[in-house]
Formats: sequence, structure tokens, C-alpha cells
Amino acid sequence: MNDVDVIRILCVDDHPLFRDGIATVIAYQKDMQLVGMAATAKEAIEIYKKTQPDITLMDLRLPDTSGISAVGAIRMNFPKARIIMLTTFEGDVEIQRALAAGACGYLLKSTPREELVEVIRKVNLGRKHLPSEVAENLAEHFGRDVLTEREVEILERIAEGDRNRDIGERLSISELTVKVHIKHIMDKLGAKDRTQAVAIGIRRGVIHM
Repeated sequence: MNDVDVIRILCVDDHPLFRDGIATVIAYQKDMQLVGMAATAKEAIEIYKKTQPDITLMDLRLPDTSGISAVGAIRMNFPKARIIMLTTFEGDVEIQRALAAGACGYLLKSTPREELVEVIRKVNLGRKHLPSEVAENLAEHFGRDVLTEREVEILERIAEGDRNRDIGERLSISELTVKVHIKHIMDKLGAKDRTQAVAIGIRRGVIHM
């Protein structure tokens, strides 16, 4: 097989065992070659510039910043970059952000290796991929109001156990304003109380713990 037929792959994940597992899977594919591995978003961007792979497998959560931010940074300089997000999470908010940043595919880390390599080939041909369970999750919440940056900040503070007064002091806003934001948060998430709002926020990928 000529080199031109080989799919050149960059793997970005902060867990060495996972990177090694990907390397092993790719090593058994005659039409694939691992050209680089990175553990952080910064490394990923640097290695991408040097190797310019055909496909990048990008972990959603990295130590220095999110994989979504790395996708945006790479696509800014290489708009045709084909990047597949790999994650253990199915939160619809994160999926939407990843796709908006330019990701071409989204795979759960529980995906069988046979499916992984087929998705790599599929995306390399210019097609997009979303697992059915992920697509269903997206469809379930399609059209719902998105929390503003301020509302996300407040939800994070609620998750940390802060009282309204504490949140107001930390964000330099009145306690009444905090209460108004919390009402909007619960309305948008369909939550009955603060605890449920936090649980929904975590499940949908709005906030992380």
C-alpha cells in the first residue's frame, strides 16, 4: 500500500494507558499510522502544526484546557482539520460546543475498537459521525435555552455549596440579582430546586465537578 493511502493519526489524551491502547489498535490497521501523541491541548496544537495529520482523536477534557478549545485553535489555522472527540460523557451541551468548534465526529470511549477504526475511515472520507445515543441526547434537548456565562458561573457556585449571599459577594452582584439568575437557571434546565439544577447541569455537561 502506498503512503498516500495511509491515514495519519494524532491521538490527544492525558491518560497514558488510553493513548497506548489507541496506539495498539492503530498498529494493527494496515491503512493507518500514528504520527503523534499529546497529553495536553498545548502539546496537541504544537504537534498538529508539525505533523498535520489526516485525523485527530481528541479527548474532551484535558489538564490545561478543554479539548473543545483545542479544536477551535487547530481549526482556526487549519480549517479542513478532521477531528473526532473521544469522551466518557454524553452531555448534550458539550456535544453542541464540540460540533460548533468544528469537530467532525464524537465517540464514547466505550466504543468497540472495530467501530473506532471504521469511524476514523468514515471521517477521513469527509463524512461526520455521531453515535445514535449521542444523537438522541442532542435531539432531546434541541431548541432549549442555553445558560448564559453568568448563569453557568452561578450554577458552579451553587454546586460548590455557596449561599446566595456568598455568590453575590464573589461575583459583585446583589443577592436579589442572584435569586433572579437562579430562577432563570431552573426554568431553562427544567429543575424543581437548586440540587436538581446542579444534577441536570452536570449530566448535560453545563458544569463539571
